[in-house]
Amino acid sequence: MAELIVDLVTWPRADQFRFFRTYEKPHYAITSRLDVTHLMARKADGVSAYRACLYAIGSGIHAVPELCMRFRGEQVVRHDSVALSMTVPTQAGSFTYAYVPYVADFVAFDAQAKALIDAAAMGGDLAANAGERDDLAYLSCMPWLDYTSINNALPGPDDCIPRVSWGKFVPQGDRWDMAMTLEVHHALVDGLQVGAYFAAVQEALNRV
Repeated sequence: MAELIVDLVTWPRADQFRFFRTYEKPHYAITSRLDVTHLMARKADGVSAYRACLYAIGSGIHAVPELCMRFRGEQVVRHDSVALSMTVPTQAGSFTYAYVPYVADFVAFDAQAKALIDAAAMGGDLAANAGERDDLAYLSCMPWLDYTSINNALPGPDDCIPRVSWGKFVPQGDRWDMAMTLEVHHALVDGLQVGAYFAAVQEALNRV
């Protein structure tokens, strides 16, 4: 995966970056409801709703350049692609992690994601990322809850890897929806980018 150094002289958000880098608590999370009516219909065709959500999240992240940006000290880089790192339940009642590269084609992504997640669930030794890489987005599904807000445990103000959570599918009359949360570092991402992310995720959910 390639990365590009962002020119802070020409980057329009450079001033905001420097401002929010000084914050002790620079992260914020926004929860929005997404329509999964089409996805519920696709389940009848054998489509995995879980992996379809992974794909839609990956589509949303890669549609917004700022969500692929990471800082290292006062330098900012933009990855051309980031992998999706999700928790995977184990038979022992705990969880492990899988790392799934994003692929724009849903069928290819789905096959790759299934293989990697199944391997992790069978006892793969994939440990949590301890900071050795930042070309990731962290994902966590909460299928037991139709929640209204959520945030994540964060190691400190220098962690700039986005977190995405999503919840239970719930009926709303003749349609279905769910909650999804994007948690980001304000030095890299503003509300404009969060809105663009959710729009891209919804578009992907509508076409899987």
